[in-house]
Amino acid sequence: MTHAIIGPPASLDRRRALRFHLDPDVTAKGVTGSYCLLLGVDQTGANADAIEAFVDQAVASVRARARRDLISADPILAGFRTLHRAFGVPTRKLFSAPETLIRYVEKRGDIPRIGPLVDLYNAVSLETGLALGAHDIAQIDGDISLRMTTGSENFHPVGAAEPEPVRPGEYAYVDDGGTVICRLEVRQVEKTKVTPETTDVFLIIQGNPATPPQTIRAGQDRLVSVLQRFLGGTEVPLYRP
Repeated sequence: MTHAIIGPPASLDRRRALRFHLDPDVTAKGVTGSYCLLLGVDQTGANADAIEAFVDQAVASVRARARRDLISADPILAGFRTLHRAFGVPTRKLFSAPETLIRYVEKRGDIPRIGPLVDLYNAVSLETGLALGAHDIAQIDGDISLRMTTGSENFHPVGAAEPEPVRPGEYAYVDDGGTVICRLEVRQVEKTKVTPETTDVFLIIQGNPATPPQTIRAGQDRLVSVLQRFLGGTEVPLYRP
């Protein structure tokens, strides 16, 4: 397994010096992404009305377009289905994160409103078609690896009453304690979910074989700029294609 990291400044404490490991077997199958930390965000002082207006605009943009154009004809969303097939994931049972959001809007007219940080990255996901996620660094054990699963990992999805088995041969983001913090780019977990008290996050900006590097980089820049606009914070880069 290789280290794919831009070293954080030596002045950062261990909490902020999280490292990211990238398995070449995963990237060889088409997983592509950009990863960074955002430190010192302030959700408690956020302008709730401004955030709501920003998210409303992203949702309205989805409602204004036909779903067949947003899903069937979108090359990035199609690329996620191709990526899932490469790992043996049933594409009719488990949609990518951005496709799930679009389908939610089509069905219910909105996305779930969870909290400032989560709502903002979901809105940017609707804008970009990329799979975005944030994980509370304070709850991560050691470093994070993007690697193939063995089936021995611990996985307790957000909202689930109990942990669930891990299917071997998928890709996942796993901490040094053996906990899956995100299955594929789809399901995040209770352990590292963002709460109102979260101040430091590990950000995922993920694509697939149909996503050019410049699209990934633009997605990261958009996500970080939006989060900093509303919540503040300092970006620490880990990996950028």
